[in-house]
Amino acid sequence: MKTGNPHKGRTGIERIVYAFRYSVDGLVAAFKGESAFRQEVVLGILLVPLALWLAKTEVQLVLMVGSLLLVLIVELLNSAIEATVDRISFEHNLLSKRAKDMGSAAVLLALTLTALVWGSVIWTHLDAGP
Repeated sequence: MKTGNPHKGRTGIERIVYAFRYSVDGLVAAFKGESAFRQEVVLGILLVPLALWLAKTEVQLVLMVGSLLLVLIVELLNSAIEATVDRISFEHNLLSKRAKDMGSAAVLLALTLTALVWGSVIWTHLDAGP
């Protein structure tokens, strides 16, 4: 007799295809339902071309684009935490507040890291002169 999650029965290529579909569903849901995620996507779309122009090395480019991707990743996780907490209850609860606040703090730290990376590259770009 098989025990465990009945939704975990796929293997091989089928599992990869379904996992990809679920990931796309998650991205679509975040884009449709989370204004912060939409804003960060738009910011990323605007900043990636700037990164291509500003970065003097491949490492700088990876750091700049990677920091933008990290913001999106953390925002997705924060949104998942918020959805889970809201699914459990809309009642005010200190643990629910703590979970949501920590998710928000994680986004703030990711944004801070992005600002530091971008500021460093811009500073290097300006310091080098024309």
